[in-house]
Amino acid sequence: MISSGIWPLVGADEMRALDRHTIDGLGVPGDLLMESAGRAVAERVLACLPKRLRFDAADGRFEVCVVCGGGNNGGDGLVVARHLQGLGLPVRVALLGDPGKLRGDAAANLARARAVGVALDVALEGAPWRPPVRGAIVDAIFGTGLTRRVEGPGAEAIARINQARSADVAVIAVDLPSGLDADTGQVLGVAVAADETVTIGLPKLGLALEPGRSLSGAVHVARIGIADEAPGVAVKGRLYGRAAAGRALPRRPRNAHKGSFGHVLVVAGSEGKSGAAHLASLAAVRAGAGLVTLACPAGLGEVLEIKTTEVMTVPVPDTGDRALSSEARGEILALAAERDVVAMGPGIGLHRETVALVQALAAGIAGPLVIDADGLNAFAEDPAGLAVLKGREAPTILTPHPGEAARLLGSSPAEINGDRVGAARELSSRTASVVLLKGASSVVADVDGGVIINPTGGPGLATGGTGDVLTGVVAAHLAQGLEPLEAAAMGAYLHGAAADELELRQGAAGLLAGELADALPAVALALRRCAEQQMTEECVGGPELSLALSFPGS
Repeated sequence: MISSGIWPLVGADEMRALDRHTIDGLGVPGDLLMESAGRAVAERVLACLPKRLRFDAADGRFEVCVVCGGGNNGGDGLVVARHLQGLGLPVRVALLGDPGKLRGDAAANLARARAVGVALDVALEGAPWRPPVRGAIVDAIFGTGLTRRVEGPGAEAIARINQARSADVAVIAVDLPSGLDADTGQVLGVAVAADETVTIGLPKLGLALEPGRSLSGAVHVARIGIADEAPGVAVKGRLYGRAAAGRALPRRPRNAHKGSFGHVLVVAGSEGKSGAAHLASLAAVRAGAGLVTLACPAGLGEVLEIKTTEVMTVPVPDTGDRALSSEARGEILALAAERDVVAMGPGIGLHRETVALVQALAAGIAGPLVIDADGLNAFAEDPAGLAVLKGREAPTILTPHPGEAARLLGSSPAEINGDRVGAARELSSRTASVVLLKGASSVVADVDGGVIINPTGGPGLATGGTGDVLTGVVAAHLAQGLEPLEAAAMGAYLHGAAADELELRQGAAGLLAGELADALPAVALALRRCAEQQMTEECVGGPELSLALSFPGS
């Protein structure tokens, strides 16, 4: 899977099981794995120093400080210290806890570090340890097993690391920054902010989810020989690199015509929100749909006829104040029967008749359906709404932001963001739908438990209308033949990649949703070209055959 540019993502339990299978099932000594992990981290420290620092080992203030906890993560850190000292760097270990309480491979590596003369500070509670003025700090305090709030010496050490981090002191984390939850990316009280993270074996979910993603810096994956598969172990998620995403985008055969790429019906718009209808329709065209029809309130028909020139508009009955009326049901169902995909919800509003119409359409549309915005809120208004979605036979994709997901699940946005993967899976299960939970590190989940984390997109998307664009992009990918999970994931990837490209050119502030839609074709072309180049490199033994890979990769 990794060789194709698709990263498996694991949680703490899965990583622990893979590690145990490697040792007990495959007969690889744990001590050898710890040695390999420490050496990989030491190599990244060496690579990091000249790039980030005024590197001069002869400077008396220069030092690498390895801060070690009492478990296997600390054991990895002790190996790091021994290797760096062997290469002539001034190294000091700050051990948080009683050396006599170390066990197994960690204890063995403490003895080895002492035997070669590595300087050791035992930093029990209240005992100070000295961070370097210039150099690097290796964070080897906590690994993937941390599940509780960090307190005491651990919290004090993390605070000291963060205070010391500067242009002259780089911070490199072992496996994941200490204080992060490996499964959710949430901070357990306090967490290290790293410049780089060397994660061992496979990347952890918490490195792909915010705030863990931002706290991890540049992430490198040390492929040290831990098995990627084991009996009874299911990978929790996956993440596409740039070339893999380019390969997954819908194909465009030279002999194709507009009918080859599907016909999307967009049901959208209300008084004051005609822009949402326009943006969703425009994005569906820009993302490659062959044909797009917009069903809008009759009172907005003339405006949208002029505004949305590349899209066919069909004014349908409204309430008299430019909201979709329940009387539009039959006409919209007839339109849907002749289209490949329906996208419903952008700017649609919550008029009482519109809510009833949305619920009726969801029950009556026989084909694939994408629901966003107030289309989702219409189901939150009625406790039986989720049952309507679960009863659909055709594929359904929901694209909520955390607030909308919270209303559907009877939760709060904070709870949703506290476990984004769990929330997306729960909503998917309750609605029998693919769920694209929007936000930083969007999560896509389906009813079979599949999860894809999206690595693209940033603060440029924090502006009105970008969600409407996403709705159109997802619908277009579904219309072009992608399976629902992949349509949602590739829609999110392309949408975020377009925002990333615009941020590089003009900054994150002031990005317009219309500009985002217009950028889609060029960004899709760049992704496809990246995929073609990557395939060529793989044939001749390119970078993805390396044992030390950058995550999420190119």
